[in-house]
Amino acid sequence: MTAFVPALRNLTVSAVALLAVAAASSPAQAKPEPKAPEEFVALRDVDPTIIQEMRYTTPHNFVGEPIDGYKKPMCILTEPAAKALHKAQRSLLRKGYSLKVYDCYRPQRAVDHFVRWAEDLGDERMKKEFYPHVNKSRLFADGYIAEKSGHSRGSTLDLTIVRLPALPTRPYIPGEPLKPCFGPRGERFPDNSVDMGTGFDCFDTLSHTDDPRIKGTQRAHRNLLRNALAKQGFVNLPEEWWHYTYKPEPFPGTYFDFPVARRSLQGR
Repeated sequence: MTAFVPALRNLTVSAVALLAVAAASSPAQAKPEPKAPEEFVALRDVDPTIIQEMRYTTPHNFVGEPIDGYKKPMCILTEPAAKALHKAQRSLLRKGYSLKVYDCYRPQRAVDHFVRWAEDLGDERMKKEFYPHVNKSRLFADGYIAEKSGHSRGSTLDLTIVRLPALPTRPYIPGEPLKPCFGPRGERFPDNSVDMGTGFDCFDTLSHTDDPRIKGTQRAHRNLLRNALAKQGFVNLPEEWWHYTYKPEPFPGTYFDFPVARRSLQGR
């Protein structure tokens, strides 16, 4: 019996040590992802007719890779913004057009991804398309990249218009030759939208909504988009013809970080 006790003690110590090692080597339990407030909705649930081409879930953007936080290619917005967009869509459908969204709610982690990319001056893989005339070291100073984005508040979106019936936009092939976003329509990356004078996310002054070089049909298209949205409470960012914010915003001072995914909408 006396010989058994030390052996039992040694066995117990060994077992505790093994449990400690196992606990130390097991991965930390992942924190649950934040959820969207109940005021957020999936745009498709409000208006399934609006075309969605969510660029940041793909490598066809100025970074050249899918962006952090975009788990699904879906548009999420605050409910008032989504309902206002639905009204704008109805007016455009009567004229033979449809809205097409490129980006809607944007989590803060995606903005952080943009910032890291902008600070890496050696990564210029998408320069020839999205910012041919801009020195990457100037992206912050010139206002193309910032540490906060109105998109993270949930009422800002990037969009265009498409003449119906809509033809699909061909997929981008990573590594394919890039063409400047401000070139003539036939020389830019193809898009099924009407001609707005530049492609989406074109870092160039030609993207300014009222740039005087934009005339004729291109000017008419920009005005068609702006007028349809302004009637429903959307305000354009003058430096980007595609960028609009619904006013008044439900969350004017809050920057959310829940991922773009159906599960973020609390089971809705």
